[in-house]
Amino acid sequence: MSKRDPKRLPHDFHLWTAVASTVDPLRRKGLLKLGPLPLPVDEPAATVIKAPPARQTPRKPFLPPYQAPLPSASLPEKAVDPSIRRKLGRGRIEIDGTIDLHGMTQNEARGALHRYLHARVGRGDRTILVITGKGLKTDNDYIAAMSERGILRTMLPIWLSEPSLAPLVSGWSVAARGHGGEGAWYVRLRRL
Repeated sequence: MSKRDPKRLPHDFHLWTAVASTVDPLRRKGLLKLGPLPLPVDEPAATVIKAPPARQTPRKPFLPPYQAPLPSASLPEKAVDPSIRRKLGRGRIEIDGTIDLHGMTQNEARGALHRYLHARVGRGDRTILVITGKGLKTDNDYIAAMSERGILRTMLPIWLSEPSLAPLVSGWSVAARGHGGEGAWYVRLRRL
């Protein structure tokens, strides 16, 4: 800050004088003069003997309405081996095929996924990249509350664990950032 010249008045001095003229000063003697307050009289407390609380059976903790578990959390044995996933993310293992489910309805996407995986298993491919898109996030992960755009990402692990695809798939996990991150999945197929 620069030092102000004491002879020079501030540029808003006229405003200050206008406001100061409308204010009444406080009377110091009348405001601060308070007499001693009477002390509260302690009444003898009635002695109440309380019975010990009856032992109650413990209640179950509050459970929110049923929420479907996350597919990847409910099927941890189906995750791709972490070392293989790292190699896929770094490009040391090649991706044999890619399917993009963007813009499809659930039925179309499920049918396309079934046809594609059956064809790739017949060719002997091992690693597939399935692109679902991130979709919209919701406050909770309840499947019925999710919007249509995020449902493919939620439903993919459920579809992969269906009886028609489960024997073909050895595991799946979310793709690395370079391959789409949370909007894509690595799917490892079994050898026939």
